[in-house]
Amino acid sequence: MAKVRITETVLRDGHQSLLATRMRLSQMMPQLKALDEIGYKSIEAWGGATFDSCLRFLGEDPWERLDILKANLKTPIQMLLRGQNILGYNHYADDVVRAFVRKAAEHGIGVFRIFDALNDPRNLKTAIDAAIESKKHVDHEVEVQGCLVYTIGGPHNTKEFAKLAKVLEDMGVDSICIKDMSGLLKPYTAYELVKDLKAETKLPIQLHTHYTSGFGSMAYLKAIEAGVDVIDCALSPFSLDTSQPCTETMVASLEGTEYDTGLDRKAMTPIAKYFLGVKQEIIKEFGLKGYFDVNPNVIDFQIPGGMLSNLVNQLKEQGMEDKYQDLLDEMPRVRADAGYPPLVTPSSQIVGTMATMNVMTGERYKMVPNEFKDLVRGKFGRTPVPVKQELLDKLKIKPEDVITDRPADHIPAGMDAFRAELAAKGYPNATEEDVLSYALFPQVAEEFFKQRTVKKLAELGRPNATDEDVLLYNLNPEIAEKFFKG
Repeated sequence: MAKVRITETVLRDGHQSLLATRMRLSQMMPQLKALDEIGYKSIEAWGGATFDSCLRFLGEDPWERLDILKANLKTPIQMLLRGQNILGYNHYADDVVRAFVRKAAEHGIGVFRIFDALNDPRNLKTAIDAAIESKKHVDHEVEVQGCLVYTIGGPHNTKEFAKLAKVLEDMGVDSICIKDMSGLLKPYTAYELVKDLKAETKLPIQLHTHYTSGFGSMAYLKAIEAGVDVIDCALSPFSLDTSQPCTETMVASLEGTEYDTGLDRKAMTPIAKYFLGVKQEIIKEFGLKGYFDVNPNVIDFQIPGGMLSNLVNQLKEQGMEDKYQDLLDEMPRVRADAGYPPLVTPSSQIVGTMATMNVMTGERYKMVPNEFKDLVRGKFGRTPVPVKQELLDKLKIKPEDVITDRPADHIPAGMDAFRAELAAKGYPNATEEDVLSYALFPQVAEEFFKQRTVKKLAELGRPNATDEDVLLYNLNPEIAEKFFKG
């Protein structure tokens, strides 16, 4: 057996899972060299919710963050990409997806981990093709990793996931990731799944899980015995709970065995000590809880941890906290009605909101969000099994409203339109990176651009810049600088 390799998630999923993705680049910088020297297979540091969080909460340009990470890391930088959804919550046009992947590769992404919430390969094709194409245009290696979004119930079983892995292999991916976003993978099922995948494909297999159910480390050990090649772990301060199993613990568990990672666990200790301090800083700055109880019942309701707390808040705001158990009972029923979609962004939010509204109103599907209607009529892709006809009838969705082909084929090209929108808002010289940021998060990006210009004007001696100053600078920075300095 080859040694097991580790992907470190402290710079992305670790703080996304426990601290709402609030770690700043400045808090990462002091340990980048030390992390780089450990010998990880990759360091997950971009994608997921980091892009949104940079713009919305941290005042950072995610593209600049990636540039700085790349300048300080030789270890491949990994990102999580939501297929046709990119990093947002809706499907985007193919030209937007291709432009985003190309730019991400140019700025330093070395591993594209690509998933679709419904495991619909049609929603993965453009992103996978673009990532494969990017290999020709960058001076570093690029790995294209296709995901199996792991879930249970309905039609889902290890044999079906193995078939999907073969489809991904045929699409040209370099490796397969089992993405267990809610910690649903039981240890012996992990063994069976990896064995089935190894029988179906010769590609390397990586396993990503969360500790939400308490299965995490056990699932990793059984998967390793079955031949898994890589596991995702987080350094101790950002591990467990709703995050990944602990890096140091997994390294120690495998020391002296045929699976020995070869990594220096003691070299991780000062890094972990530093990030414990960062964790305390973030908790204090943003008033966050910072930990979550393990909940074995997640295997029944399957709601990812961060989303569960949001749904509970919705009930609390309506004075319906006593309906919490009703919500947990309703969630799997809605999921079954909607064709058993895996519950991961954005399907988890859509199904969870629908279940919450059913509980709040006391009548199932009395009030239905448009997003849920879009999900069941195929706008987000093909569900694992057909949506129940009685639900379509109740929602008055006609056969002609159901999308059976690839959803993105209904979306017109978008880059020129987004570029024109930005120009009309006073940004005629927007870079392609800014256009992409705007495409994904229009209002958030626009406010970020404004604050970025205000900061720049303050540096030029214009601390009380007016909206007119901002507009002038955006229209022609060189003339504006001369004017302000003059």
